[in-house]
Amino acid sequence: MIGEPPADGIKLHIGGWEQREGWKILDAIPGPIVDYVGNCTELTFLDDESCCEVYASHVFEHLGYNGELQTALKGVYRVLKPGGRLRASVPDLETLCKIYVHPNITPQGRFHIMRMMFGGRTTPYDIHYSGLDMTLLGSLLYEAGFREIERVEKFGLFRDTSELRFSDTLISLNMIARKPI
Repeated sequence: MIGEPPADGIKLHIGGWEQREGWKILDAIPGPIVDYVGNCTELTFLDDESCCEVYASHVFEHLGYNGELQTALKGVYRVLKPGGRLRASVPDLETLCKIYVHPNITPQGRFHIMRMMFGGRTTPYDIHYSGLDMTLLGSLLYEAGFREIERVEKFGLFRDTSELRFSDTLISLNMIARKPI
């Protein structure tokens, strides 16, 4: 089990829509609770090692797998303090594929799963450009420099899509990774 991050530093919630004491929100769309407006691939507004924790639920699948996602993970790594923690949740492509091909799924169910795979298209940002599973996301995190990478069932921190279920099946891949000390 990955331990607690450093006590000092910014707690950055990428793509957050729930205000929580002690957390700063970065989002592409301005809003009353958004502290930073921008893209998670461009974290230059934050100093090196300025964050103790970064949380991103259903964000990284919106980035292209041909460099954009890798840039974002390296940026998160850069802004984390040594010992800092990333909690990342994405739709688990492996789980979604298993549900999609299940013989008992209805056409409406398949449509719903397809939207989880490719994005709901509710805004110009709600498009998925990457499909991730534990092996792929784990290797991308490792390549970015993270260690102590583990999968967890849930974070229990925000009311968000990290705990989304289809029927009784959790569809999110929830991972914690640490920047080495």
